[in-house]
Amino acid sequence: MLLTTFFFVFTLSSTTPTKVTSHYSSSSSEPSPSQQTSSPSFSEWRSARATYYAAIDPRDTVGGACGYGDLNKAGYGMATVGLSEALFERGQICGACFELRCVDDLRWCIPGTSIIVTATNFCAPNYAFTSEEGGHCNPPNKHFVLPIDAFEKIAIWKAGNMPLQYRRIKCRREGGVRFTVTGSGIFISVLISNVAGHGDIVAVKVKGSRTGWLSMGRNWGQNWHINALLQNQPLSFEVTTSDGKTVTAYNVAPKDWSFGQTFEGKQFDY
Repeated sequence: MLLTTFFFVFTLSSTTPTKVTSHYSSSSSEPSPSQQTSSPSFSEWRSARATYYAAIDPRDTVGGACGYGDLNKAGYGMATVGLSEALFERGQICGACFELRCVDDLRWCIPGTSIIVTATNFCAPNYAFTSEEGGHCNPPNKHFVLPIDAFEKIAIWKAGNMPLQYRRIKCRREGGVRFTVTGSGIFISVLISNVAGHGDIVAVKVKGSRTGWLSMGRNWGQNWHINALLQNQPLSFEVTTSDGKTVTAYNVAPKDWSFGQTFEGKQFDY
């Protein structure tokens, strides 16, 4: 089984955000079809399986298919998870939160426990094996790959490929939504992290003081990009999550912003 970063999966049997004032607005209408997801309801438990990886090197907390980079600096720590193709939704699910609990195996489950994790990575299919014989993340399997520290909060490590139940829950975050701006020239890339509420972003717009609102495209994970001349003007962002709620962060980046900086805007309600 191959995880998109250099994690090994075992089975048995960057800068200080600048705080700004921003405006919150919530749509009272239902999400459009393009904003709706196939996620389970926020109260419905569903069945899946889980394995774990051992982070034997500090660099194992850096990277991932969602583009968050250093997970500790991004605020996620080791309470994270890689998702199989059946759950990953081509990266749209990045940033969403799940509650997991061990079930059906009284030998290994730790009774009465559950963990809350954020989707930050993708577990790629391994078609050299069948879904039952090692291709744990092959379609249509619903599979979670956890850091061993998280795995051991709900089960003994010997559980290996463990049956569990999961459900989507709202994310709770400290501080505001973070915008990390990178790129060069007219190519602007923005990593959006630390999103509360539904957590997964479906649409982003950016506005300079000399432009109207410009739609950004998803580059990968929660990295969004646009080709536009936006230097030397303050930047505002409009972020919409999969439940149709929108946060508008006006002038989140000052006029003299530069590539590599991270800015912080107001948070979604949860």
